[in-house]
Amino acid sequence: MSGVLVNLIEYIYYKLKKMKKAIYLITLLAIFGLSRTADAQSLAAGRAFSLAVCESYTVSAWGYNANGQLGNGTNTDSNVPVAVNSLSGITDVACGDRHSLALKNNGTAWAWGDNSNGAIGNGTNTSSNVPVAVTSLTGITAIAGGRYHSLALRNDSTVWAWGFNGEGALGNGTFTSSNVAVPVSFLTGIIAISAGTNFSLALKKDSTVWAWGFNDEGELGNGTNTKSNVPVPVSSLTGIIAISGGYFHSLALKNNGTVWAWGYNANGQLGNGTYTDSNVPVAVNSLTGITNIACGRSHSLAIKNNGIVWAWGRNNSGQLGNGTNTSGNVPVQVSSLTEVNAIAAGEQHSLARKIDGTAWAWGSNSNGELGNGNNTNSNVPLQISGLCPVLSLNEISEQPIVSVFPNPSNGHFTFTLSNEKGIVEVYNLLGKKVYHLEIKNQKFEVDLSNQPKGIYFATFYAGQKMRTEKIVIQ
Repeated sequence: MSGVLVNLIEYIYYKLKKMKKAIYLITLLAIFGLSRTADAQSLAAGRAFSLAVCESYTVSAWGYNANGQLGNGTNTDSNVPVAVNSLSGITDVACGDRHSLALKNNGTAWAWGDNSNGAIGNGTNTSSNVPVAVTSLTGITAIAGGRYHSLALRNDSTVWAWGFNGEGALGNGTFTSSNVAVPVSFLTGIIAISAGTNFSLALKKDSTVWAWGFNDEGELGNGTNTKSNVPVPVSSLTGIIAISGGYFHSLALKNNGTVWAWGYNANGQLGNGTYTDSNVPVAVNSLTGITNIACGRSHSLAIKNNGIVWAWGRNNSGQLGNGTNTSGNVPVQVSSLTEVNAIAAGEQHSLARKIDGTAWAWGSNSNGELGNGNNTNSNVPLQISGLCPVLSLNEISEQPIVSVFPNPSNGHFTFTLSNEKGIVEVYNLLGKKVYHLEIKNQKFEVDLSNQPKGIYFATFYAGQKMRTEKIVIQ
């Protein structure tokens, strides 16, 4: 993602805040055609460590550091945030089990921490306690960390993978691990990615979900328990706008605000009122109006459209944040936390960002992963000590369905909306509005032939919903 694109994101974000609309900003990381979003993460959580992207586009880290996953040039744990070395222009972070990833605004990926399985992707198996460049990957729009492997989404909507592949998590038709990125087989039109323990997930622009890798507990959601080294479709899921992979379970958010889950369920992490595994998606009980989801090791999180966080699953360390240590197989409200717009779930801890830029944590703190200056667990949210204001880029909404044809074009575009009316505004890469139209019909023409050739962003406002499409004049 380019620096000017970051500026455009921030411009629209503050414009919406000024308008006081209850809209969750869609990260503008799209390529031709439909482009629901490749979600950027401003918070990430791994095995007893945490990452945050600061508003200065630098990265802070805290917690477990035996493998250098904090990226500060040491292997010493820290229970307060420390700066990751020599990183700037960062827009996205992700955690594996013991390795970290960051995406720069020039479309390159950087990694650090445990590299015994090649999860750093720099052509070696040598761990690093400072960031190193992922080899030979450019044009990246999203990243994801699995337990021992990593994923990247490129701006051509293809997925690339590296690291451990003994269960097929790289999706390239083999079971051979790789310390450099390899393309995932047969996948195109991808708009979001996620990774779990030796399995991977991808969301296509047609709102279907695909999965590959380990499947002993039904993590792939295709009605079997057979692993696959190539992508297979998750059964009976449509209208999906977000995905998340945990240790052995998966979540998906539908465009109607409901959450679906599949895989391992011994701790109730599927949230359907049982402790029975499922190899097909099941609905999470009594959750509506959800705007974001996150999977931990054995627990799950979701944000409602009122900024309240809900949690379910294992709670031995207080990772559900409801003031108890009692696990549960249905969602419970996280205590005393409001106005949340970003979440992340780690092995046994949870993170949240409030709209004021503060970050909060709860759950296990044995390695300082809560970042509050001590190593005491907490079953209620605590503000992270001395952390920079956290970047706001991990926000999802129910979006209007939009198609654009042709794209690219000579400046004449036909837009089709699904049962929506509202406003369309077009911005250039400098954030300047070059077109405004009140939409009165589901299908309408936009004439931009008077504009210079290049990349533009058409943003649709329909009531409380918003969607952005990348369009190209050539």
